[in-house]
Amino acid sequence: FKDNYVTEADIAFIASTGANTIRLPFHYKLFTDEDYMGRTVAQNGFELIDKVIGWCKEYDLYVILDMHDAPGGQTGDNIDDSYGYPWLMVSAESKAQYCDIWRRIAEHYRNEPTVLGYDLLNEPIAPYFGDDVAMLNSKLKAVYRMGFDAIREVDPYHIVMLGGAQWNSNFEPLADCNFDEQVMYSCHRYGGDTDSNAIRSFIEFRDSVNRPMYMGEIGHNTDEWMSSFCKTMVDNNIGYTFWPY
Repeated sequence: FKDNYVTEADIAFIASTGANTIRLPFHYKLFTDEDYMGRTVAQNGFELIDKVIGWCKEYDLYVILDMHDAPGGQTGDNIDDSYGYPWLMVSAESKAQYCDIWRRIAEHYRNEPTVLGYDLLNEPIAPYFGDDVAMLNSKLKAVYRMGFDAIREVDPYHIVMLGGAQWNSNFEPLADCNFDEQVMYSCHRYGGDTDSNAIRSFIEFRDSVNRPMYMGEIGHNTDEWMSSFCKTMVDNNIGYTFWPY
């Protein structure tokens, strides 16, 4: 599955559409000895990602590396393959592992210009956890700072991307997160209205922090919706990638 889910033909097709970037989701277990897809030791994360980066280099695409499944779980829903709660926000052991993996990734790719940047966490903190949501949200900035600092220990160059809480939509917990000049922000959206008012909060946050906003995921909708929404993003200078690339 890992060898065949993404192929060179996929990358060539994406490039042929006029895209200039892919966002590559990965499971943290690709960089551990935990049981994942038939291996329990010597996971081959770098081998797999290096192969995709090689194809992207050939077809003139940038790559955003997206930790879609973080140690302990950052979302608490099925999308992070975790245990039903965003344990990353409260577990010292999970935070240490998250930092270690990002440090190793950044060290490996620090001089790779095909890598556009590092998307630290996908869709942290689902909205399902009642009174805990506010507490979890309050911890997100510190978790991002830990990952950022781990990367900057070895890689001063690449962009670091921070996604909002609750499906990359709530940026209130990310005030004062301009850790350096290479930080940008990532929102997601799958439905609703397609005009500028539909993403007004994203635009206003972007303008308030004076950093780029990038739509990391759109999809799962009609062609008409997608076309209209993409025009809105272009009109508002927001780059975008479709899920799952």
